[in-house]
This record gives sequence, C-alpha cells and structure tokens, in this order.
Amino acid sequence: MFPFTLMREGVLGINARNVDYLFPNNPRHLYKLADNKLETKRIAEELNVPIPETYGVIRFQNEVGKLSEIIDGRDSFVVKPAQGSGGDGIEAITEVTDDGFKKPSGKILSKSDLQYHIHNILGGMFSLGGLSDKTIIEYAVKFDPVFDEIAYQGVPDVRVIVYQGVPVMGMLRLPTKASDGKANLHRGGLGLGIDLSNGKTLTSIQNNRYIEKHPDTDATLRDRQIPHWDIILDMAAKLCDKTEFGYLGIDVVLDEDKGPLLLEMNARPGLSIQIANQEGLIPRLKTIDASVNKLSGIEEKIAFAKDKFAVNF
Repeated sequence: MFPFTLMREGVLGINARNVDYLFPNNPRHLYKLADNKLETKRIAEELNVPIPETYGVIRFQNEVGKLSEIIDGRDSFVVKPAQGSGGDGIEAITEVTDDGFKKPSGKILSKSDLQYHIHNILGGMFSLGGLSDKTIIEYAVKFDPVFDEIAYQGVPDVRVIVYQGVPVMGMLRLPTKASDGKANLHRGGLGLGIDLSNGKTLTSIQNNRYIEKHPDTDATLRDRQIPHWDIILDMAAKLCDKTEFGYLGIDVVLDEDKGPLLLEMNARPGLSIQIANQEGLIPRLKTIDASVNKLSGIEEKIAFAKDKFAVNF
C-alpha cells in the first residue's frame, strides 16, 4: 500500500509496541502523568518546561457558571478535557464577539453551546474510559507565522517519540479544512516526517496517502524548517528522562511570542509517524538499545539521535 513496504520488517505494529516497548518500559503508575493533562502541567512546571497558561479549571457540573469569570477580559482561549485523547473535546476560541465565541473555522458558538460542551466534558464524553472529567480553560496558542502557508486556520504541533531518553522519530502535524482546523491525522490533518538532525520536514501524508502540497493552500510541504528544533528535542528528552517513562510521545506547539510550549505527553503514541517518515521505528529502537548504556545525560542522547537518525536523501 505504501512506497516503503519493502521496509516492512522495520515497521512497528500495535502488538509489538505494547508487548516489547510499552509494557516493559512504562510502569502503570506513571500513566496518570500523561493521561491527565493537569498532572502533565504539574510535572512540566516542576521541570521548568513551558506550557500554555491555565486560566481556570471547572471540576463539577455546578461550577459551569464560573466560565464567564474565568474568561472575563480574554479575547481567545481553549477549552479541553483534562483526560481526553486524540484531540477530542477540544474547542479553540479565537475571538469573543457580540454573537458568541468564534472558532478557527469561523463557526460561532453561543454561550449556552459552550456551557453545554463543558457539561459533556465533565460527564466523561471525551475522557479515557468514559469516566467523569475536569475541564481546563487555557491560553490559546498563536501559531508561529512560519507556518502561515502550510496550516489551515488551526495550530500545528510537533510530535516527538522518545525511547530511553533518546529522541527516535518526529512528525509535524498540520490542520486542514477537512480536520476542522485541528492537527489531527485521524480527522484529515497532515503528518510530515522530520529529519531529526536538523528539524526539516520530509514526506507528507493525509489519510495515509502521500501528498506534496497542502490541500487547502497548495503550498509545498517538504524542506520546511521547524523553528526552535533543538529546544523541542531538549524538552522531549528531558520529560522522558525525568518522568521515568521509557517510551513516550511528546506533543509541542510553537507560539509566535512564547516559543515552544508543551501540549501533552502520550504514553501510547500512535504509529502513523512511521508512514510520514517512510521508515519503521524498529531499526531505530534497536540502535538505541545497543548504545543507550554508553550514553550519559540528555545532551549526549540528543547528539546521538541527530547523528544516527539523520536522513541522507
């Protein structure tokens, strides 16, 4: 199906990911640090990893009326479930108008619409396992203008998979019209492979098909430089190292004014990153296994990744 099927031996599947990498390397008691965004924020603050500012947290149904107080005087904000996954339940508001709250797509939500959405979050509609949840209201990222040509209305993010503290593979995720301005691959967003050595984009996919140009802007996708690449790698390696996760996905957004901000940690990172990079994860993971005991410190692990996983084509 894909041009790199000859590399099938190196492609990591779900079962192998779980049995060989997640279960041995990610103790169950750590999962709450990634699954609950409030816990992720707490850890990030302890490590001085920058995150979007939290404006407020709504914990119970009878607190939904606090929304007006939390967003008073703010022109933009994001509403998200604390324990959501895959971007489900997130509503980004880019402008507050007399008519209501404007989304990146231009659609207007009324106050009652937004409050109803928060009630759904609290009821567990978007949480892992359907359990009751909390609602986070936080700073709305102003994406770096370097992405103007290749992002449709929403905020791009960068996913980096880290193994034993060593960055393994990266992907830039871009919003599209089909994805309603969200950088979610399963909704029609784009995934662009990244050369770990320099932070430049490689091949691109949409709905598991390779493309060369953004479907909405017609801009070329390859060889785009991701700003602050070294900082992003440092954030990813530091979080993996300090939280003691052995295998972790780190999602970072790039703000025009604040630079890289941690969006979330993912203890079960998906596998489509391999398609975007036209390379399987297994050879890279084995390379790390063979050398990780000789690597000391975050800087050395990042240098190792840049050297071993550079793309030479």
